[in-house]
Amino acid sequence: MNARSASRNAPAGPSPFAVEAAALPREKFADPAITAKGEPRASVPLVRLDTLWLNTGTLCNLACATCYIESSPTNDALVYLRSHDAGRFLDEAASMGTREIGFTGGEPFMNPDMLAMLEDCLARGFEVLVLTNAMRPMRRHERALLTLRERFGERLTLRVSLDHHSRPVHEAERGANSWVPAMDGLRWLSDHGFSIAVAGRLLPGEGEQEARRAYAALFAAEGIAIDAHDPVRLVLFPEMDAGKDIAEITTACWDILGKSPSDIMCASSRMVVHRKGEPGPRVAACTLIPYDAGFDLGATLAEASGEVALNHPHCARFCVLGGASCSA
Repeated sequence: MNARSASRNAPAGPSPFAVEAAALPREKFADPAITAKGEPRASVPLVRLDTLWLNTGTLCNLACATCYIESSPTNDALVYLRSHDAGRFLDEAASMGTREIGFTGGEPFMNPDMLAMLEDCLARGFEVLVLTNAMRPMRRHERALLTLRERFGERLTLRVSLDHHSRPVHEAERGANSWVPAMDGLRWLSDHGFSIAVAGRLLPGEGEQEARRAYAALFAAEGIAIDAHDPVRLVLFPEMDAGKDIAEITTACWDILGKSPSDIMCASSRMVVHRKGEPGPRVAACTLIPYDAGFDLGATLAEASGEVALNHPHCARFCVLGGASCSA
């Protein structure tokens, strides 16, 4: 386990969702322009800034077995984003026609400015998506969230991380005693009419339709108003492991795979992060790669509007081959 995510709360065993692959060869993803085979690496232009992500900080009430951003109760590698800093990026996003603001962490509701930022985004007319584990940090703000739901309705969506449809697998990833409070929080959101979604994962060898049927049975049994067969309301993410081998994406892959650069997450989104020790927030290419200097695009959204070279295993496994996106 990386030192950033070390915590006494972390599960003791390996992740049940571990990627099964050989180790990534050192020569891969080394050059932003050329692959290990000497082929031109694919890149993605920003077509439009549809979604701006605000990373609220890496502190979290949980320490999962595999967290792509290494969040935990002790990791403050990304410090809390403050509302006055978020405001200037929201000003810039509004001028660029951005539709959606996404909040991710860490656990966003641990950030002391979270409610102020949330209200600011909604009052400006943005659609808002909050990624949360729906546990105690969120539940402390029930009254404020109910007020926001009454004022802004379905422009506010909360996507709850429920890693699996079974308690043993969920807790093998998220730690003992994490299932009941997550389910309680999800049920509270459903009972009070919030626009909600769930983010889950597939075990190795588990089929998507099999998982959707199992989630549907869970939601029905628990009285949770989510259509498990709607890919927007139940998002099943591919696994990521930057240390495991994966194909590099070349310019020829677009035709081979029948995909377009505009399909990829960094064609329509950016993420604001405040790294510990830096004087202020900066813009990263996407939600998945907050620490890599090669994906730091500048101090403003305008500076961050250039092309992004797909020079990371996550670009291949999650976005291009996995076909996934964090946005709603």
